[in-house]
Amino acid sequence: MKLPFAIARWRLVCLTLALATIVGVAAGYAVAVFYPRPFDLAAAAAPKVAVAPAAPAVTQAQLAPQPSPPIPVVRPRVQSVSSFVDVTGNAASVNAVKLIARVEGYLEQLHYQDGQFVKKGDLLFTIQQDQYKDQLQQSQAQALAAQAALVYAKTEVGRYTALLKKDAATQVEVDKWVYQRASAEAQLLGAQAGVALAKLNLGYTEVRAPFDGIVGKHLIDPGNVVGGGGQQTALAEITQLDPIYVVANLSEQDVLKVRQNLGQHRLTLTDLHKVPVDVALSDETGFPHQGTIEYVAPAIDPATGTLLVRGILSNPNFTLLPGFFVRMRLPMGQVDRNALLVPDRALQEDQGGRYLLIVNKDNVVEQRYVQLGQLDGTLRVITSGLKPDDRVVVGDLWRASPGTRVTPQLTTLDATSTGAKP
Repeated sequence: MKLPFAIARWRLVCLTLALATIVGVAAGYAVAVFYPRPFDLAAAAAPKVAVAPAAPAVTQAQLAPQPSPPIPVVRPRVQSVSSFVDVTGNAASVNAVKLIARVEGYLEQLHYQDGQFVKKGDLLFTIQQDQYKDQLQQSQAQALAAQAALVYAKTEVGRYTALLKKDAATQVEVDKWVYQRASAEAQLLGAQAGVALAKLNLGYTEVRAPFDGIVGKHLIDPGNVVGGGGQQTALAEITQLDPIYVVANLSEQDVLKVRQNLGQHRLTLTDLHKVPVDVALSDETGFPHQGTIEYVAPAIDPATGTLLVRGILSNPNFTLLPGFFVRMRLPMGQVDRNALLVPDRALQEDQGGRYLLIVNKDNVVEQRYVQLGQLDGTLRVITSGLKPDDRVVVGDLWRASPGTRVTPQLTTLDATSTGAKP
């Protein structure tokens, strides 16, 4: 009975050892998985501390102060400037004439092409001339007959006057030939007037250009009867383009300002014709065309409250055509001999108005609000807010913000006149 008990005890011991081996193997596998390196319980229990990466080393050049950016600046130009006013007007022809048929007849020939430039006296149309040539010849014949009658009457007056002195003729006969002489003189004058009229009508058969200009399209074709029935038949229209008018209207306020600048002195017509006027088309820059004032209306138009002003200028290349919109610059009669001018592109604007960037004596940029005057080419007159010795920023405006220290580079206005506006 003791042997079976010993065997059972031995089996229990073996089972216990087997379980212990299995547990040990499982524990070793877990340590190998979660702790691939040799496991250190002390290190695992120690708290984890984050280590920041090392900062790069700062160089000596980075510690040195950075140089101020170079900024181009100019000083205002001081020059004499005349005040003026810009108005919008129109070009108008000096002469525009309809060519009228002044005698009746068939329109025989057209001597120009529509739109052709012609000189004064050039032949444009010919009207049937036969009848007018015959009328002239008839009038000349009547004049010759009257001339012969006058010569005969003068001869008879002389003869009978001599006979009267010899008592060979009566006073009645002398008076008769004196009357005949006077009548012949009157008939001769009438015949001569008929000749002149016949020549005039014959001349009307040739329609010629009254001045240099461009002839428009013909309104009557050759072969049609013109000038009949007492009606004035327009054959074409000719327009003079050189010189040419420019017409505009000045407001009452501008007129009063001009009079104030002139000291209420009214210009004579001779003085008025010396007043310059500058003209430009809508697509032109500046005012490339120059002329003078030709006429000023004597009164303000009550309907518009404006005063008509008309200038005249040469137009040899026909740059200006009647009806074109033009810009006119008229002097206001006042001269500022110490005006300050800066490039117009240097001006900026915000809610406070127009301003310039100025570099002060400490080379720090300042914002300066200014009052503007007229534009003179690419330069703008500054009426207030600027001094002659100020240094105005004209380039790299995006780098020259107020309060920034800069390195000013002084340049000239001529060097900046061709630059683009930033």
